[in-house]
Amino acid sequence: MLLGQAAVAMWWDIAPTLRSEFQNWHSHEHFPERMGIPGFLRGSRWTDRDGATGVFVMYELDSHATVASAAYLDRLNHPTPWSTKMMPHHLNMVRSLCRVAASHGGGIAAFIATIRFSPAAGRGDTVRRYLDRRLPELAHLPGLCGAHLLVTDMPGNISQTAEQGIRGGDGIADWVLVISGYDEDALCDAIDAEVTDSGLLGAGVAVAPIIGRYRLSLAMSAADLV
Repeated sequence: MLLGQAAVAMWWDIAPTLRSEFQNWHSHEHFPERMGIPGFLRGSRWTDRDGATGVFVMYELDSHATVASAAYLDRLNHPTPWSTKMMPHHLNMVRSLCRVAASHGGGIAAFIATIRFSPAAGRGDTVRRYLDRRLPELAHLPGLCGAHLLVTDMPGNISQTAEQGIRGGDGIADWVLVISGYDEDALCDAIDAEVTDSGLLGAGVAVAPIIGRYRLSLAMSAADLV
């Protein structure tokens, strides 16, 4: 199971020339800063499995209220000098504040895949029924260990933060399927199978999903700060 009832899910690109400094900043300043915020339970950073520029980061939160908490907003509106330097280099940023709609399996595996999609109009219940059946099965397939559904729920009372202003604004995902595994080939096979006409597309997804495949770079929990 994911830790908590909510998550922040983020995707962006980072130029190869900045990857070393980015990893240093994110590992030694940014992750510890975020993990020190009440309600932040665990963070994980993943890099594109083929060595491309893509990054996926997920924070697991105690509750959805954490995304609008004073402590979190304070950090978002008062970035450190190093964060201020790095934020403009978060290219093609997509950031979603989500509720955990379903979570099966758990732990931190070596590989993860994300599927971003939107149900077609009037097909949300059909897609959800499909996922309610498939996610428990996926989490227990050989080579896999977790299957989770995140549904974006952006609080309406939060204006653009200072960090978002530095980045120039962020995109938002809608529904996000997160599947993890210890066998890369098994994970890729499972993801490909779920996006066929008999999978998400057949269940009522509006357009072709956006698929990302990643390797674990770093995971950190609030307990690691003690």
